[in-house]
Amino acid sequence: MSIYFYNTLSRQKEEFRPIEEGVVRLYTCGPTVYNFAHIGNYRAFVFEDLLRRFLKFKGFHVIQVMNITDVDDKIITAANREGVSIREFTEPFRQAFMEDLTTLGIEPAEYYPRATEHINEMVALIETLLKKGVAYRSEDGSIYFKVSEFPRYGQLANLNVSEMRRGNRVANDSYEKEEIRDFALWKAWKPEDGAVFWETSLGKGRPGWHIECSAMSMKYLGRHFDIHTGGVDNIFPHHENEIAQSEAATGEKFVNYWMHCEFLLVNDEKMSKSIGNIIYLRDLVKKGYNPTAIRLTLLGTHYRQKLNFSFEKLEESGKIITRLRDFKKSLEGEFPTGNASAMEIVEQGEADFGAALDDDLNISNALAAVFKLLHEINLYRQKTPLTQADIELIRQSLERIDSVLNILSEPHEVLSEEERKLIDARNQARRERNWAEADRLRNLLLERGIILEDTPKGTTWKRRI
Repeated sequence: MSIYFYNTLSRQKEEFRPIEEGVVRLYTCGPTVYNFAHIGNYRAFVFEDLLRRFLKFKGFHVIQVMNITDVDDKIITAANREGVSIREFTEPFRQAFMEDLTTLGIEPAEYYPRATEHINEMVALIETLLKKGVAYRSEDGSIYFKVSEFPRYGQLANLNVSEMRRGNRVANDSYEKEEIRDFALWKAWKPEDGAVFWETSLGKGRPGWHIECSAMSMKYLGRHFDIHTGGVDNIFPHHENEIAQSEAATGEKFVNYWMHCEFLLVNDEKMSKSIGNIIYLRDLVKKGYNPTAIRLTLLGTHYRQKLNFSFEKLEESGKIITRLRDFKKSLEGEFPTGNASAMEIVEQGEADFGAALDDDLNISNALAAVFKLLHEINLYRQKTPLTQADIELIRQSLERIDSVLNILSEPHEVLSEEERKLIDARNQARRERNWAEADRLRNLLLERGIILEDTPKGTTWKRRI
């Protein structure tokens, strides 16, 4: 069955046809590492993980690039304020981001290029734009893209350029959607930049944000590749500018399919520091919420629909995961030998799951197909005993399904040093028969989402789903 994705560029669903048979080249806009990423950021990354896993499920070899923006206006300001280099400032946040990807069960990309390690590629691309006359140098030595030289500007964001307010140029990395301005490719050094600069053929300075993704994507994926993803906030100006500078430089189409994830809301409002409703993944995990439940919450609403996050949704995701894992556990034990008689049910369930995702990653229908499969199997086993062959067939099907969802397998649980000390302290209190202290520590751990169980063989623990 054919795969269809909604293409932001054409504003319709299109049949997916890779440039190279059997191979998908995918670029995903990664984090700007000036702070910890919040769950709104991770909604986009989980969507991109679903896309990657689904393409592999369909038999494609995926080559994914996720950039790390480790130089921009915000980073420079923050690093200078703290009196450290941008590498010293960004590295802890980069490491935390990579840890968070593991926490959420997101498959690693093939490449995580840092902007600061690809300055040469950016300089070469800017030099090409200068030679073609679609870029110019300003009075201070900065270099700007000449938007008027790219007639297709505004096509991705569906902007009527003739009706937009026109300005001269903008040095910031972003600007209002209602405006059309020449954007910075290279920013000449200013005293407030401090030690952040590169001496290049373009002069002393640093790249603009938009040129970074064009240069890095083309280095690892080529001048023309299959899919580019990001959040809807990336459409303008970032992705619009990527298209303009890339296609103006190469004379070729840049990307075939543009896919964008909608915002995550909290209490029907976009997360913002001014409102004070930003929720960080790390805080949720510290409070004891199971990462798999967080993943399902971020995954369970179609990527082109706004997701209104709530703790009620998080609790419901935990119940769904418990139900799925209970079913999986029910397949353990001894079963009679014989042929697989439930094959038709299993094959149909897996086919329905795949067909749902074929339709622009329709996750709601995909999850419904999974629960229908479990229901049909339970009805069948009430009438006909499952054989060992049936069990193996079901297990293999669930493994293939979970290669896309990644919610069925028990997570690799790790205790923090502080949590380990609390458990050790409680065990010591029990040995001393200090039951009040033992109960206090048990309750403290429970508040962190850690459930203790005292058994004849000792105390075991698990995290609350």
